[in-house]
Amino acid sequence: MLDRVPRPPVPPRVTEQPAVTVRHGVTLVDEFAWLRDPNWQAVMRDPAVLDPAIRAVLETENAYADAVMAPTAALQEALFAEMKGRIKEDDAGVPAPDGPWAYYARHRVGGEHPLICRTPRHGGDEQILLDGDALAAGKAFFQIGPATHSPDHRLLAWSADDRGSEFFTTRLRDLATGTDLADIVPEVSGGVVWTSDSTAFYYVRLDERHRPTKVFRHRVGTAAETDEEVFRTDDPGFFVSLSRLQSGRFAEISVHDHESAEAWLLDLATPAAPTLVAPRETSLRYEIEHHPDLGGEPVLVIRTNADEAEDFKIVTAPLATPGRAHWRDLVPHRPGVFVLGYGVTADWLIRLERSESLPRIVVRRLATGEEHTIAFDEEAYSLGIDPGYEFATDTLRFNYSSMTTPTEVWDYDCATRARVLRKRQEVPSGHDPAAYVTRRLFAPAPDGETVPVSLLARRDTPLDGTAPALVYGYGAYGMSIPAAFSTARLSLVDRGFVYAIVHARGGTEKGWRWYREGKLAFKPNTFRDVIAATEHLVAARLVAPGRIVAHGGSAGGMLIGALANLRPDLYAGLIAEVPFVDVLNTMLDETLPLTPPEWLEWGDPIRDEAAFHAIRAYSPYDNVRAQSYPAILALPGLTDPRVTYWEPAKWVARLRRLKTDDNPLLLRTNLDAGHGGAAGRFERLREVALAYAFALAVVDKA
Repeated sequence: MLDRVPRPPVPPRVTEQPAVTVRHGVTLVDEFAWLRDPNWQAVMRDPAVLDPAIRAVLETENAYADAVMAPTAALQEALFAEMKGRIKEDDAGVPAPDGPWAYYARHRVGGEHPLICRTPRHGGDEQILLDGDALAAGKAFFQIGPATHSPDHRLLAWSADDRGSEFFTTRLRDLATGTDLADIVPEVSGGVVWTSDSTAFYYVRLDERHRPTKVFRHRVGTAAETDEEVFRTDDPGFFVSLSRLQSGRFAEISVHDHESAEAWLLDLATPAAPTLVAPRETSLRYEIEHHPDLGGEPVLVIRTNADEAEDFKIVTAPLATPGRAHWRDLVPHRPGVFVLGYGVTADWLIRLERSESLPRIVVRRLATGEEHTIAFDEEAYSLGIDPGYEFATDTLRFNYSSMTTPTEVWDYDCATRARVLRKRQEVPSGHDPAAYVTRRLFAPAPDGETVPVSLLARRDTPLDGTAPALVYGYGAYGMSIPAAFSTARLSLVDRGFVYAIVHARGGTEKGWRWYREGKLAFKPNTFRDVIAATEHLVAARLVAPGRIVAHGGSAGGMLIGALANLRPDLYAGLIAEVPFVDVLNTMLDETLPLTPPEWLEWGDPIRDEAAFHAIRAYSPYDNVRAQSYPAILALPGLTDPRVTYWEPAKWVARLRRLKTDDNPLLLRTNLDAGHGGAAGRFERLREVALAYAFALAVVDKA
């Protein structure tokens, strides 16, 4: 389908004076450094100010990508129609009760954006609090952020981003009248936390380098310029986040990087200064919840890796003396059982943990210590808990899905152990789970490890070495990729694809060790794991050699760039979404938003010569060379503050200059969006349809 492609663009010009730097005795030459707009921060706020010469390169590449993919136009439309047909257009979330009301989001038929709604808890007419479609009208990009109602249910603090650059603006809506107040708070990160009396809220503000570093208090009815700073960190390697604790009495200010964290308690009933729980220590991570009366005193319930608890444990500490000297084990550390998360209500401790790569929920009665487990029988599945709004409740809400089973939302009575199915994801065009099979495999890695792989295929797909495959990988930041249900991927699977998720090192599928062994100097383990898993699928005759497409985004896009350099022979095509491919240059630039905090993930090549050489050895941009590459589709976003647009633009430019093959090399930049791509639920499907059409086309060619 992509056999007769138009002549590719001439590679972008190489300046007469390319960027040349010397680090640790090594001369680095970046011939495409000019593709970085010197006013890139202004571009994130207003894409129209992009340097015209750079815009011309991106638009030329977009036109070429569109021309190459033109023969797949009918296929893209078919894929889009299929994926849209699997979405219940007037879908609604399960209402979450809070006092007299229950809050939820829903969509209208044909709507791109959510409606934020509530109804009286025990029945009554719906009240639409926010209409995302109306708010998005006339905007090239629009995304509703967190929306948080006040404790007295009179006001809604809601936020939105209209550039894709994650500069959210928070506004206040009077829920009695449906109108917004004059309060406008710009450049907010995350949601807000209301004070107990509903007269003010706390929020995190982004600094001039797009880093969340300060917490402010905004009083209702006042100008944002008068907001009071209540907390800040001046360390560029640490980020600040804010969350309400389940009891409702406190908020947690978390100051963290990828290795260490400290927590500060913020009293929501009294405007006092935050109080430190335990001082920051290198490699010590912890997060907190509050219980007003556990064992006769108010306590903090803390998830932590203290005392060599690599897979985390749960401890308690008196609220009055919360320092580490007073931490006492509540759930001791068990190596190989990774405590993913937890929740605390009046009578229950609920934790989500993973063992042998599969999640489970454990419910513990705080008064007696009695525990029981909620688990499932499929080989691979996804499980999550929703703490809701209320503290005095026996109800646990959790969601379950697998690669064959649509998402189910359950309310579970912790006392009686009764389950009530509140929602099962509807697939309007029809879905028969029995028509599909999901499997969990363990692929041998070169160093003797075994790499978990979650597979999805139609039951009637011959697994005899002839099936094409899409291999998805991420492997970074300790993030696990759940074996969850996706309606979109069925369009590939129904066309005979095997869909494989490789749970490579860098995630936490096999505990914190799995993360530790896929970062810093061990980062190449991630690439080797995905290569080993792909080779295992071929050797086991589950997929066809030469008909495999690898797919990843962000840090997973860096994985795709590494695969392109390391094993171009193994893949027919590569799909890299917002790919982090210029690792060395980015980690050498302390002015970029994420660089100082990311040194603990990738290494600090400025001060650490070993880290410099380690990154330089795998950084995709630095390792492009004269060789054949598979077909490549790169999909950046212009206003992306996480992976800047110039990284994939430079990568494709260097590939275009050096590669020795005629395989399609496509750069399709979303000029109206950032890291997450299109914000509308159907607009986003068009981007997925493009990627899947590319995958189908390149395996057909193979």
